[in-house]
Parts: sequence; C-alpha cells; structure tokens
Amino acid sequence: MIARYMFGAVTARTGDEMSGPALLVAGLALTGSPVVASWLLAGLTASAAIGGPLLGVLLDRAVYPGRMLAGCLLGYTAGLLAVLLGLGHVPDAALVAVAVLAGLLGPALTGGWTAQLPLLVPAARLERASALDAISYNAAGLAGPAVVAGVAAAWDGQSAVVVSLALLVAAVPIAYRLPARTHRATGEDREGSQEAAGQASPAGSQEVAGQAGREGSRHAGRGRSQDGAGRGAAPARDGGGGRGIRQELAAGFTAIARNAPLRRATVTSMVSYSGVPMFVVAAPLLGAALAGAVACGALLLAVTAGAALAANAALARRRGPSPSPDAILVAATLLLGVALALAAVAPQLAPARPGPFTAAFGVAVVAAVLAGVAEGPQLTALLAVRHREAPPELRSQIFTTGASLKITSFAAGSTVAGPLAGADLGAALLAGAALQVAAVAAYALLSRGPRRPRP
Repeated sequence: MIARYMFGAVTARTGDEMSGPALLVAGLALTGSPVVASWLLAGLTASAAIGGPLLGVLLDRAVYPGRMLAGCLLGYTAGLLAVLLGLGHVPDAALVAVAVLAGLLGPALTGGWTAQLPLLVPAARLERASALDAISYNAAGLAGPAVVAGVAAAWDGQSAVVVSLALLVAAVPIAYRLPARTHRATGEDREGSQEAAGQASPAGSQEVAGQAGREGSRHAGRGRSQDGAGRGAAPARDGGGGRGIRQELAAGFTAIARNAPLRRATVTSMVSYSGVPMFVVAAPLLGAALAGAVACGALLLAVTAGAALAANAALARRRGPSPSPDAILVAATLLLGVALALAAVAPQLAPARPGPFTAAFGVAVVAAVLAGVAEGPQLTALLAVRHREAPPELRSQIFTTGASLKITSFAAGSTVAGPLAGADLGAALLAGAALQVAAVAAYALLSRGPRRPRP
C-alpha cells in the first residue's frame, strides 16, 4: 500500500511541480509576453490561501478522502488544460481567472496526500513513512523543472504542459483507492492523529520531515504554552459536530498570530517567498538571453531544486549539535538574497552570441546553486519551527495555513515579477534580493520584546 501511495504522490507532485514552469514557458511562447506568463503563474498560486485550509478541513471530515483527492486532481487537470487550449485564443483575463479556480485545488496535490498517511500505516511505522513522503517532495521538485526543460527543448512549452497533465491524470486512480476513514477520532486519538499528520505535513516542495518531526515531538509541550498559543487553542474536534468550518479555519490563524516564534517565522518566510518569483519568472528570460534557449531557463530551476535537495541531505546527516532552526532561517534568507543579487549580474555580462557555455550563463548557474543551497535549509528550518511551537491539537491547521500564506506571498510576487522582468531583468532580480533583506529586517523587528527572566 505504501509503495502505491508513493508512486501516486511522486506522480502527482511531479506534475504539480511541472505545471508552473510549463505554463511560464508555454505562456511566453504563445503570447510573447512575460507579463501574461507571470500572471498565469500568480493565478495558479494566489488562491492557495483559500483552498489550502478549506481543503484540509473538508478532507478531515470526509469518510472517503481519497475520492475527494481524485476529484481535486481531475479539477486541477481540467483547469490547466483549459488554460493551455485558450492561450492565444481567449482573453488573458479569462485565462488568469481559470488559473485561479484551478489553484484552489492545488493544495490537494501536496498536503492532501500527506494527510492520508495515518490511514495507510500504523503509528509505529509513521515516522519512516513520513521520511519516504518527504523524499517524494524532493524528487518532484528536482524532476519537475528538469522534465519541463527537456520536453520544451525537444518539442515546445505546450508539450511540457501536456506531460504535466498526463502525470496528474495517472495519479487519479491511486488517489481514488486510498483507504476510507473507518472512524472519526475523538479526544486523545484525534490529538495523536493530528500530531502524526503534522509530522508529515509539507511546508513546500523540499523538506526533511523526519528530523524536524523528532524535534517537534520533544518540544510539543513547550509550544503549547508559549506566548499564549495554548490559551487561544480550541479543543480537538469531536467529529465535526461541535465546531463549524469557519471556527476550524480560524483556529490555525489564531495560533500563528498568538505565538511569537511562529508569527516571526511565518512573516519572515512570507516576505522572503514573495521575492522568489523574481528568479522563477526571470529564469526563462535568462535562458533565452544568455544561453539562446528558453528551455535553459527551466534547467536553472532544476539546478536550484537539485542544490536544495543536496543541502537538505547534508543537513540531515550532520552529527553533533546543530544551529537552531531560527538561526538557520535567518542565514538561509540572507544567502538567498546573495544568490538573487548574483543572478542580477548575469544579464550585464550577456554575450554577443548566446550559448550555454558562456561566462554569463555560468554566473546564472552559480546563482541557481546558491539559491537552492539557501531554499532547502530555509524550508527545513521553517518546518522545524512549526513542529516545535505548534500545539498538537492544531498542528495540521498550522501547517496548512502557514503553507497557504507562503504560497499566497509567492503569488503576490508573481504579479509584479513579470512586468519588472519585462522592463529590466536585472532590476527584477535585485528587487527579489531586496525582499530577502526586508525579510531578515522583519525577523529582527519581530524579535524585539521584553526579555524573559532567566530561570
């Protein structure tokens, strides 16, 4: 059962990771406008703030969550297909609206799968299953942009979208056959299952959930009482009869707002992630300007994902005392700013004859590596902070809510990344670097407060 789950998760998540870059490449090829391409990406991600928490509540209430996941996969696929068929034939605003509707279902491809792990394996094997599930995010994050680059180079951007759709459809039968929920947990069972699901919940496309989950379990009690998070927490659900959906949705936001470390890490990641689209949108343009092929830009995204995977693997294998996740979050954000600033230098070195072996494209590759080395540990550190601080009875809500806020920040950055990149590629990348500095400044400001007396 876990092998079938992993195949479906990797397939669905690879299709998801392909969808954004593929839409960028296809939109740029069919419309010739980086603005339209970036708006499509923004539309696909903007609605995650609504779709993520709402899907989490509905999946928790469903007796057959796998069937709901299958429906979400089909709806997401249909939305992407409608956008692809409409490019160049339908008004841009209508296509962006379709992308927004499809994006509502996007979180089902990530957290929706992960939340089903407790239904598949016993509690004794959940930690190992969570580690395997985390690998599916890493593999999809690495394979998605690479497949887009290969398909776009061999055929075109439209073909890359078609391959993405095929992968999503292939995961539908596996999702549909996921096990039913045999009973609704209450009391301690509910709390335990939420804690287990929280250990498996995603904070993004590359995570090392095993190490962070162990850290979260050691600090669960501290996270419940610190900064009043426990006082604002509502009791565990009793099967859906005691609390409405609005109350359940509000619980995650309230817990984040009342817990200082959670609030600080969430705001920092949101500001930082709003600058990431500057590089994502600029990548195809960098590939075209420096290497002579838009597909080389998708390759830059694959390099970033590979570097993130390697950095996370090295961090997980580290022995002895390691820096706190809060310190790693700050350091990684600063390194991401350095990477974006270096990428901004590459267009200034653009050669007269573009090629993949020019010094300018080499600088872009180095910047992509540094960005991955920063993004991987940054995401892992954010996950560890959530595990450490989240009350067990609200852990799933905090993970889905925090992830949705972060994705929404990405969407906000995407709306301005296209116009900036179209006007001045270097300026867009410098704006992304400036947002990383702003994220660190926000962390510092939110760290101020009355000092706690030493015990």
